[in-house]
Amino acid sequence: MFAGLPELGISNGEDLKETLTNCTEPLKAIDQFQMENGILLPTLQSALPFLDLHGTPRLEFHQSVFDELREKLMERVATIAEGKDEDRYIKLEELLEKSFPLVKMPSIQPIVMQVLKHLPKVPEKKLKQVMADKELYKVCSVEVKRQIWQDNQALFGDEVSPLLKQYIVEKEAALFSSDLSILHNFFSPSPKTRRQGEVVLKLTQMIGKNVKLYDMVLQFLRTLFLRTRNVHYCTLRAELLMSLHDLDVSEICSVDPCHKFSWCLDACIREKFVDAKRARELQGFLDGVKKGQEQVLGDLSMILCDPFACNTLVLSTVRNLQELLSQDALPRDSPDLLLLLRMLSLGQGAWDMIDSQVFKEPRMDLEVVTRFLPAVMSIVVDDYTFTVEQKLPSEEKTSLTYPTTLPETFSRYIQENRVACEIGLYYVLHIAKQRNKNALQRLLPALVDTYNDMAFGDIFLHLLTGHLTLLSDEFGSEEFCTAVFDNFLLTSFSSKENVHRHCLRLLNHLQQKVLASYMETVMKTLEPPKQVFYRKLTEYIISVAAVPAK
Repeated sequence: MFAGLPELGISNGEDLKETLTNCTEPLKAIDQFQMENGILLPTLQSALPFLDLHGTPRLEFHQSVFDELREKLMERVATIAEGKDEDRYIKLEELLEKSFPLVKMPSIQPIVMQVLKHLPKVPEKKLKQVMADKELYKVCSVEVKRQIWQDNQALFGDEVSPLLKQYIVEKEAALFSSDLSILHNFFSPSPKTRRQGEVVLKLTQMIGKNVKLYDMVLQFLRTLFLRTRNVHYCTLRAELLMSLHDLDVSEICSVDPCHKFSWCLDACIREKFVDAKRARELQGFLDGVKKGQEQVLGDLSMILCDPFACNTLVLSTVRNLQELLSQDALPRDSPDLLLLLRMLSLGQGAWDMIDSQVFKEPRMDLEVVTRFLPAVMSIVVDDYTFTVEQKLPSEEKTSLTYPTTLPETFSRYIQENRVACEIGLYYVLHIAKQRNKNALQRLLPALVDTYNDMAFGDIFLHLLTGHLTLLSDEFGSEEFCTAVFDNFLLTSFSSKENVHRHCLRLLNHLQQKVLASYMETVMKTLEPPKQVFYRKLTEYIISVAAVPAK
């Protein structure tokens, strides 16, 4: 407990033991020891007997003085560090040399840690001693740990890894939340709100202003993204940069070539729309990538692969298509639309680019613009024509029926092209938001076969189930239940556990709306896994078996 005192020429318990062992008059020896090792203040000696008269133990007195001096010294260390004296760090290093031998003493340790914290460059020997001792490493400040981590990537990785796992768990938990709503879904929190999350704040604190640590975290994120293809790592990459931007950490923001692009894109994500002015700014950043700096495209593609960025880009694309329709214009005539497709293509190609290390923008399939998007617009026109027809007086109506098939180009492109598929999926969400039952029943069967099974991904199913709550009353119809479950969701559930879970989320929310007989059929189809949703639904069906759905 008192290791290190002899090194400083201060007596400890062993010295007292030896003195008492060898002396002939123990009381005199104790008095002498107290005189030599007590507070060296002559006027204090005459005052101490008064404390004895009041029954105050000497230990209590010395402890209170010690605590007060320790606080004063720690304040003084902070004052010196914050001052402007040129030799301030020399003073702190001298104090460190004197105090470090006592670093294992609990009462002195806070002072040593305070000095270490305020030294911008701790002597390497001291850093190694702290790193080698688990207890010291645990209690030292993050400022000291940063200096240890920057030369020990494996140790830093061990610290960061649990946070990255926690981040992914939180994102996936949000996608499988039992609360279904179009207003409060995965994409509802603003960028600034998301950056207040525990993991982002902790990582930001761990990095501080250290560019080397920031680069390490980015490398961890790239490696994990390559290993898992999990797009949430792309979200964290963008959130981390913008969190440092919020704190005005110019040491890092000024050297990250993606900073201004991310800042502009962040504003678009906040508005959930890319307006013309910001579109020009974003295009300027992309066009400004110089020869020899193409590697930045890898980071830009990762930022654009962030689901929140992708969500904004595709929502803007659907809105752009609607505007083109109202203007009788074609997709190829819209520079803003072409830029949105360019960014979507760059984001969707992030994994391939980082994996291949070929930093070149993927070539966009022009037929997406000249054939697929016109096919989407033709579906919108079909829908509009039918709606207008239904509003005509009976004598002016024709025998027009709602189309049940889709243009071959639409079906083919959502199977073969990932950008087209993303747009197609968001168009489905758009019509669900409009509560357009006919269009939804027409489109859902086409989603059974999409590029890389994107329609059965967690993000789309999370959004679709939330949007379907707007059509909750339609689930009283067997025709609509068949369209949603038999023609889409249940075509894949047996091979995809996540689809199973999303089905249960939807049924759990709509349990009082779904046709009772159909609910029983669906529940038999869904084999009972050990999940809370299934148990709740089973209990509900038993309780209302004889009651028809309202």
